[in-house]
Amino acid sequence: MSTTDKPWGGRFGASTAQLMERFNASISFDCRLMEVDIAGSCVYARALERASLLTEQECDLIVDGLEKVRDEMRQPGYVFDDRLEDIHMAVETRLTQLVGPTGGKLHTGRSRNDQVNLDERLFLKAAIAATVGHLRGLQQILVDFAAQHTDTILPGYTHLQQAQPILLAHYALSLFWALDRDVGRLQDAADRADALPLGSGALAGSAFPLDREFMASELGFARVTPNSLDAVSDRDYFLETLSALSVTIIHLSRYCEDLIIWSSAEFGFVELDDAYSTGSSMMPQKKNPDSLELIRGKTGRVVGGLVSLLMTMKGLGLTYGKDLQEDKEPVFDAFDTLDDCLEVFSAAWSTMKVNGERMEASIDASALATDLADYLVDKGVPFREAHHVIGELVRSTLGSGQSLTDLSHADLQGHDERFEKDAVDCLDLRKSLGRRNLPGGTGPDAVQAQLNLARAALAATGISTQ
Repeated sequence: MSTTDKPWGGRFGASTAQLMERFNASISFDCRLMEVDIAGSCVYARALERASLLTEQECDLIVDGLEKVRDEMRQPGYVFDDRLEDIHMAVETRLTQLVGPTGGKLHTGRSRNDQVNLDERLFLKAAIAATVGHLRGLQQILVDFAAQHTDTILPGYTHLQQAQPILLAHYALSLFWALDRDVGRLQDAADRADALPLGSGALAGSAFPLDREFMASELGFARVTPNSLDAVSDRDYFLETLSALSVTIIHLSRYCEDLIIWSSAEFGFVELDDAYSTGSSMMPQKKNPDSLELIRGKTGRVVGGLVSLLMTMKGLGLTYGKDLQEDKEPVFDAFDTLDDCLEVFSAAWSTMKVNGERMEASIDASALATDLADYLVDKGVPFREAHHVIGELVRSTLGSGQSLTDLSHADLQGHDERFEKDAVDCLDLRKSLGRRNLPGGTGPDAVQAQLNLARAALAATGISTQ
């Protein structure tokens, strides 16, 4: 007779070492799957009844018992026993305590291999939907912000050097479109995870006549998995999701970097609200953009989770290995981290003050140099020649202590006779912007059209904007 009371203990003649009990247990984190685990088990019980593997009375007894287990485990302070290994065993053990030996019939034709895969996919679909909700909320904030700043001009940068003037609305909408792609990647991941693995058994499929299409319909899956080996062994739905989450938080981190720089005394473009800033324990004058710095720092956590699971999967042969127990924590943490970051970023962005006058005043006249080169191109000058001419002009002004906006028509013509009187219009900020109304550009008309597109994109999801 076995000396262990594990559900799988018949094969064993000795109890599991206490150290191994602790090392083997995942219930401290996979208890998070309790709700979906029980939902899946309720449907599985009905599938067993349809296959004549449970009587109607047995099915009702099991489902009622599972609902009682769920109510118990929902209670604050409920303690999960590490000796039960994982949430699947915890639910089954408590069910059997409540309903007796009939509870042991629930696992007929089912393995923890397809059971955990089911739980993960159900969790994933719900978690992605919640994160997409946060992303849409931030997009709405960005659209409303852009609508308020269609006339706010700031320097655009490459290499952290002033490049060309842009509209602040254009800048805000650049994040809108990045987030829109992030939503698309997450929805794609959810779509590919939208297949029922239940019925795959441990690896070879079930020997019992289970109605997989029925279970898929009951649990809200679009289809069933076509291959049992693939269904129980792969975690590409987690990898794809972690990749999408990593790209999303990297987007946030990049914009945090800009805002951190812009909030410095040297720039003074924006000021974060006190509610999303902290001070110094030593220097009383400090107001630090810690909310944004923390988001930038937490990016490493999410990306690290992706790398962690990639390495777990790298050398794992088909089908199931206990290595896959390591798949949940990085995913749970990534969702929690990103959702927190999205909430904080949204709040920090929507409450920050914008110093539009400082932004415009900081624009160096050399940022209009490209406009002068374009002017010569319009006169038939090859762009490379025009580029060289304006480069020499900029060098000349630097040597004389002048700026481009100090130059008169006579000064311009003195440098190159092809400059006519209208050349000085190239040195006007708003006229410069007005020349960039190509779709996708930073010109006022183009930005307004882009704003309309963004509003339409949100409206298609049921979100209204100002």
